[in-house]
Amino acid sequence: MNHPSSRVRTARLALLVSVGILGACSSVTERLPSVTSLVTPYRIDIVQGNVVTREQAQALRTGMSREQVRGILGSPLVASVFHADRWDYVFSFSRQGQPRQQRKVAVFFKGDVLDRFEADELPSELEFVASLDVKRGTGKTPVLEATEEQLKKFEESNRPRNPAPAPAAEPAPTTSSFPPLDPGSAR
Repeated sequence: MNHPSSRVRTARLALLVSVGILGACSSVTERLPSVTSLVTPYRIDIVQGNVVTREQAQALRTGMSREQVRGILGSPLVASVFHADRWDYVFSFSRQGQPRQQRKVAVFFKGDVLDRFEADELPSELEFVASLDVKRGTGKTPVLEATEEQLKKFEESNRPRNPAPAPAAEPAPTTSSFPPLDPGSAR
């Protein structure tokens, strides 16, 4: 049976150990402030909204129907009941260690046809894809085609080897050499 004083001693010991650990951690960070700058939490990339590129905006023409605009830009992020003749396309991209990208495109209709649109400076498709590239390496594009010589080597290395033919299996006996299962049916 646990005595009340032993529980109190155990609680005091746990408190002392935890204070000691916390004190040691704070003294390490005081002596090595660069440790805190080396260890940062991982933050995922956050992509929100509709990506609208320069090529898509250049394809818009006044007089297009709403369906034609939707076919080029996609469904709007914001289509307000109070502003039925305005569609808003908003895009934002957040990545740790980089400034947040945000772009807006507003499309205005008169009735069911495109009247005009307003847009922030939009990137081309290639510029947008390059901004998403997380690998900032050598910049070399890998070779995606094989030469005739490489194809021949590949075919030779993957060609099945012809092993020696397996010996022919013996034919199964025509009569059973096993005793009958039912002792009464033995003849």
